Amino acid sequence: MTVERCIAEGLVGGEGFALDASLIRADVHRQRSLPGEEYELPEAGSRAVREYLEVLDDAAFGDATPVTPKRIALTDPASRWTVATRDAALYAYSTNYLIDLDHAVIVDVEATTAVRQAEVTAGRRMIDRTQERFGIWPERLVADTAYGTAANLAWLVEDKSIEPHIPVFDKSTRQDGSFERTDFTYDHDDDSYICPAGNRLRRSNRNFKTARPHADKDGFIRYRARQQDYQSCIHRLQCSPKTPARKVTRSIHEGARDLAREIATTDAYLVSRRQRKKVEMLFAHLKRILKLDRLRLRGPNGAKDEFHLAAAAQNLRKMAKIIPLQSRAPA
Repeated sequence: MTVERCIAEGLVGGEGFALDASLIRADVHRQRSLPGEEYELPEAGSRAVREYLEVLDDAAFGDATPVTPKRIALTDPASRWTVATRDAALYAYSTNYLIDLDHAVIVDVEATTAVRQAEVTAGRRMIDRTQERFGIWPERLVADTAYGTAANLAWLVEDKSIEPHIPVFDKSTRQDGSFERTDFTYDHDDDSYICPAGNRLRRSNRNFKTARPHADKDGFIRYRARQQDYQSCIHRLQCSPKTPARKVTRSIHEGARDLAREIATTDAYLVSRRQRKKVEMLFAHLKRILKLDRLRLRGPNGAKDEFHLAAAAQNLRKMAKIIPLQSRAPA
């Protein structure tokens, strides 16, 4: 196995990993498709169709999102109709790379549907597999904002003890000039937020006979201002011009998000952002040099086979370039 050889040759440091995904066009004609709501599951069909039925409950494919695809290809229904690129919409799979940052060796690869949730799931699987197979896992993980969700950051920090060198996925910024969430100070001892005017926002401003859940289904807690404080506040128009009182949300995984924000202020984070280009360069090499910009095989297993063979070829190329130089180095 190429990864084992790279480890034996000392090309894998194991201190820092990078994670990313890239779209590869599926072998599908755009006209041979149906709207997602009109597609009916077939009882039998080609190998690609049978594989699609097998992965309907897989978190990396059919179970990645409850959203019905806009269109489904008849010849390869597991491929995903996506407009994630600057070009026209296409059917595609995602190839997911987990690389070591020392020499950009690919330590794991996985094929998924072209959905962000599936790519995050694949990242977790690859980290677990690398630990199980080779007994190594990184001290830090470098990735883009797609992997900066609260739940994923909490998994890295709390379950794996990995430093997330990842931008936090945050939609709290406002475009209307009103106060943002960062303008409110969280009081850990009192479990409340303090607004710019000095008033407190709490989970609940009254007692209920029946206890109510504090967090919603997405894992966010809402802190609300008292209506009497809001009505008498001189900043109310700048605080919340369209609602009767201001609300601030806080994730149940906010500790992991705060750690990621703190790491983002360090010099080590700047180094990690530059190193993340290594995985992007591997994808560029995959498409431009190895010419894997379109799949030749269909179905999840076909995508998996092509992605693994391509990753093995890239690792072999890496060894061919580095090991002879090491052997000629002076003792």
